[in-house]
Amino acid sequence: MRELPLLVIVALVIAMIIKSFVVQAFVIPTGSMQNTLGINDKILVNKLVYHFRPIHAGDIVVFDGDGSWNAPVPASSGTSSPLVRAYDDTLRKVFDSVGGLFGTPIGQTDYVKRVIGVPGDHVVCCNAQGLITINGVPLREQSYLYPGDKSDSHPAGIPAQFNVTVPAGYLWVLGDHRSISDDSRGHEADPGNGMVPENKVIGRAFVIVWPPGRWRILPIPSTFDQPGVAPHSAAAAAPALRSAPTLATAPLARPAAPYLPAAAGLVMAVPVTWLRRRRVLRRAARRRGRSAR
Repeated sequence: MRELPLLVIVALVIAMIIKSFVVQAFVIPTGSMQNTLGINDKILVNKLVYHFRPIHAGDIVVFDGDGSWNAPVPASSGTSSPLVRAYDDTLRKVFDSVGGLFGTPIGQTDYVKRVIGVPGDHVVCCNAQGLITINGVPLREQSYLYPGDKSDSHPAGIPAQFNVTVPAGYLWVLGDHRSISDDSRGHEADPGNGMVPENKVIGRAFVIVWPPGRWRILPIPSTFDQPGVAPHSAAAAAPALRSAPTLATAPLARPAAPYLPAAAGLVMAVPVTWLRRRRVLRRAARRRGRSAR
């Protein structure tokens, strides 16, 4: 019982490290990625993968739209006391991190979309056959689009057609349920011109973990494996992008209770605490042996 608090602390620390740097769970609250991702599906997002490879067309990514799709959060006016600012910069962040392990929503600007264009790509909707093209290569998207949708399906007020070259450091993203998805097409009047900064990508969604009947891996569709679409090293130059009407936005992903990090933290904390206990017992036994002599 004396070691239980230590076990809990170690488990929380490990879980926070996993959530911050390795994997995080998100719940899908809207249908913009149906049927690939359903409403209330829980997904795991790999936060390490883009340290080892670039973002690829076809990846499903979760990103923070603050400053590109959403107005940036205003900076503090500096009127709060030094004590309040110190609390906000230290303990509040710790409490938010611990709360996030148990499902407390953090942030309201997270989105989940499929990457269509990466830096240097020329993305057009649509050709004579009604297909989106990347660098002139048509995408046959029916394997992941919502049944009944076409490549150029779009919500009212969002333009169906676009002709963009993706600048260096940015992504062009669309939802799989095109007829209801508020995606890059509807944000061309925002600060990012519809583009998503690569440094705002939280990670790659790689598996649906809940509900059990929906469990599956999220691979890159084969249409993105075509020459000219597959990863390349073309240099990108920022183009002049056209404007579109400003649209109201809503978050497309929210942090969920990241059960995997929390469980992993507990599992990893048990052997750590057990090893510590063994060392303590061995030292105690050696002291008893010396005193007996």
